[in-house]
Amino acid sequence: MDAEGFVLTWGVGRRSLRIFLGLVATSFVGANLHLKSSCTPKLAGSTASCRINPYLLPQASGYVMPHILLVEDDEDLAAAIIDYLELESLTCDYARTGLEGLNLAVSAASVQPFDAIILDLNLPGMDGLNVCKQLRSQGMDTPVLMLTALDQLKDKLAGFAAGTDDYLVKPFAMPELVARLRVLVLRRSGQVSVLRCDDLEMDVKAHTVLRQGHVLHLRPIEWKILHVLLRHSPDVVSRQELLIEVWGDNPPDSNSLKVHLFHLRKSIDEPFTTHLLHTLPGQGIALRRED
Repeated sequence: MDAEGFVLTWGVGRRSLRIFLGLVATSFVGANLHLKSSCTPKLAGSTASCRINPYLLPQASGYVMPHILLVEDDEDLAAAIIDYLELESLTCDYARTGLEGLNLAVSAASVQPFDAIILDLNLPGMDGLNVCKQLRSQGMDTPVLMLTALDQLKDKLAGFAAGTDDYLVKPFAMPELVARLRVLVLRRSGQVSVLRCDDLEMDVKAHTVLRQGHVLHLRPIEWKILHVLLRHSPDVVSRQELLIEVWGDNPPDSNSLKVHLFHLRKSIDEPFTTHLLHTLPGQGIALRRED
């Protein structure tokens, strides 16, 4: 379908399409939009299925609808949350069990990570605490909002210790859930303890860096630079952004950054066959494997 500059690939539910066309009419007139096909939720059965694939919105505005993963075994509550998020222009994939949720999050991480995860604490099989621990141990920094009926301080502390970023006690108001999600999607989680790029691994808590099992010894500034690049990997980080994230309000001149990048490259790349640290002229620095 091609009408007045809009390109749609059919496959969404009528409510999703109605909301989407409303957004088009009110906010993005004249832009070229692309909508990926989606699948219908199946909340009545014992097996969870995906809810809605993310909408890819106008390249001109650079806007992409936040994409949320909901892991909740109460199917009535899950349906209510999904419908409300849909009305608030938040797309949502759904899993009923902890293991299904973990698998969805891990599989999405290498393609397009979720912007946030709503994670119930009391799930069948693998509970929310263990799901969160698994996510963090694998280096995933997707923000997690944990839902639970447990409101004791010790329960909340256990959730934060497992790696959750926010905590919402049932019953809750839907507007509060959305407000918390909108804050979370603006940032990546600071709870992740292990960052990886190919065979390079940084353990933030242990303050160690390994490549192919070999310990790498870095200067403090090199550690900070690598930490920034790993958090953004495989994306490109501009030199200006790197200067601000590493040095804050008092960045050195560009020559100093070049020197530190030179030493970092010697430490993490020179002894190994595959190079991970790449300089892209006019763009910035990227940490990723390029075959």
